[in-house]
Amino acid sequence: MRFIGVTFFLLISLKPCYANIFNKKNKLQEVEQLVVVTTENWKSTKGKLMCFEKTTNGKWQPFFKNHFEVLLGKNGLAWGIGAHKNGSKELKLEGDGRSPAGIFKIGKVHGESDSLPKGCNYPYHKITENDAWVDDPNNPFYNQHVMSNSFKTKPKWFESQRMRLGDHAYRWLIEIKHNSDPPKPGYGSAIFFHVRRGPERKTTGCTVMTLENLERIIKFLDKRKKPHYILLPLKEYSQKRGFYKLPRL
Repeated sequence: MRFIGVTFFLLISLKPCYANIFNKKNKLQEVEQLVVVTTENWKSTKGKLMCFEKTTNGKWQPFFKNHFEVLLGKNGLAWGIGAHKNGSKELKLEGDGRSPAGIFKIGKVHGESDSLPKGCNYPYHKITENDAWVDDPNNPFYNQHVMSNSFKTKPKWFESQRMRLGDHAYRWLIEIKHNSDPPKPGYGSAIFFHVRRGPERKTTGCTVMTLENLERIIKFLDKRKKPHYILLPLKEYSQKRGFYKLPRL
């Protein structure tokens, strides 16, 4: 009996570390805005984006008349860490060139301009030379936005992690809160919506589009409506639609 008990304990203890990092509760019940991207399959590097807003009677309605095209990770998709249930496929890892799939909160907008485009009303942070976003899994601030003035002395690693300035693709960065609560080292960092570098240029994990379409999303976002991002292959979206009460595409 003692041997059986010890064996059972070891089996429980040696479960893959990712088994408990997904939430099983539907956290979208109070969400009133969704940015949805669907793809053909897990290897897709392109997707179709639609924005939805919940009406007063609780039904989802498209916010824009038509969808628009986005580019994704050059190596397709892998499950991210967010507000969704456990997935059976492997997880996104740092540097794997895949976009995190799942359901995620949408964070602040970051940019170099003094303010957001006219007509936007959303939390905004202006990037300066004092801003960094850490993508080093060995750094205690992994996948966090940090500022140099929060340290008595600027760390040696700060310059290598500093947010890029003067890059047209990073004119606006909308944070996709993958692996953020709290960050788990090595499971992916610095995931954003931002401007694409070209009509066929894939990413290392971000979701990118034209500047015009990115600014349409920024104008759509309303913090009071708790916006979330959903990125899933069509088959997965259909399977999860009932549990999360997702919009009909």
